[in-house]
Amino acid sequence: MIKTDFLVIGGGIIGISIARELKKRFKDSRVSLIEKEVSVSLHASGRNSGVLHAGFYYSSDSLKARFTKLGNKRLTEYCEHNKLKIRKCGKLVVVQNEQEFELLDELLSRARDNGVILKNLSEAEALEIEPKVKTFKRALFSPTTSTVDPIEVTCSLAQDAVREGIVIHTGVTYLNRIKNIIQTNSKNFEAGYLINAAGLYADKIALQYGFSKQYRILPFKGLYLYSNNQHKPLNTHIYPVPDLRNPFLGVHFTLTVDGKVKIGPTAIPAFWREQYQGLDNFKFNELMEIAIRQLGLITNSNFNFKQLAIEELRKYSKKRLVLLASKLVKDIDCEHYKQWGKPGIRAQLVNIKQKKLEMDFVLEGDKYSMHILNAVSPGFTCALPFSEYVCDKIESKFQ
Repeated sequence: MIKTDFLVIGGGIIGISIARELKKRFKDSRVSLIEKEVSVSLHASGRNSGVLHAGFYYSSDSLKARFTKLGNKRLTEYCEHNKLKIRKCGKLVVVQNEQEFELLDELLSRARDNGVILKNLSEAEALEIEPKVKTFKRALFSPTTSTVDPIEVTCSLAQDAVREGIVIHTGVTYLNRIKNIIQTNSKNFEAGYLINAAGLYADKIALQYGFSKQYRILPFKGLYLYSNNQHKPLNTHIYPVPDLRNPFLGVHFTLTVDGKVKIGPTAIPAFWREQYQGLDNFKFNELMEIAIRQLGLITNSNFNFKQLAIEELRKYSKKRLVLLASKLVKDIDCEHYKQWGKPGIRAQLVNIKQKKLEMDFVLEGDKYSMHILNAVSPGFTCALPFSEYVCDKIESKFQ
């Protein structure tokens, strides 16, 4: 039995950041973190795009808007201070026709509301930034959007956590709870307070504590297709205007920290929670649960799940993905895009009562536990200020 004041479940950037913030606020407390894998950052935190978002996509009343700009600034400073890789390449947002100008104007309005720098450009000005870009008369440019190596950043934060006195237990899987006793596959923990940052399994754990009653995780697979042509790199990320009715940003071009170009991601409905490749991590009960939920959403959802699923499943085709990307950049050769990158799974929260995707961060808790139910993109960017917000909520439960 290991006694600890705070026990965090999940070794992603959110869990690690919350653990560090708790140790900072409660210096004499024992803070422990359990991660089921052999290392931290092996799921969403190490499989995301690595983009540090600027914060102009989100409505001003959202937690995402509240934390993205500051999160970008603080992670940028963290990378620079610790000499971690960062590529400050910015982002162009382009349009296909005049009908999409309204979406550009909405993004400009959100940027103003959120205090984010976003430049309104002519087509000629966009071509000065990236000569290969395709846009219709107008574009937007975000100078503070950049790229980092997400595994490098998360592992660096974990090393900081250990130096600060946090005990990280890897290879330890949460199994069950009996009052304040946490049962795992290797040892039991007696925890004064539990923080659930378990990503794809956050809803399952939350249900054992009486939370997530109207929510379930619906997994979506994200794939990127890498270019093998390193002689003609892009100067900046290039994104289409998004459909603001759902949380996905569409197929776009991303630059990695080492200058590679990739297109994606997909948002393909997955059939079990960790369906990264083939039958890896297959669980029949998850397949049945998720398939039933997907069938229900096909017949009744407020975000047209059926159309979304059809469009996304078509993106398993490399030719289809390159075709979509060719609307953003000139002279794209399908032969240059042959290699799939490491898949990721988005732990997207669904409100099962209202049949809708949750657009913002969601957390629920009481004086015994706190559950991070939805911390998808830009969760990586927001991790540091979001962890402070979570700890504010935890402290308020003690009062």
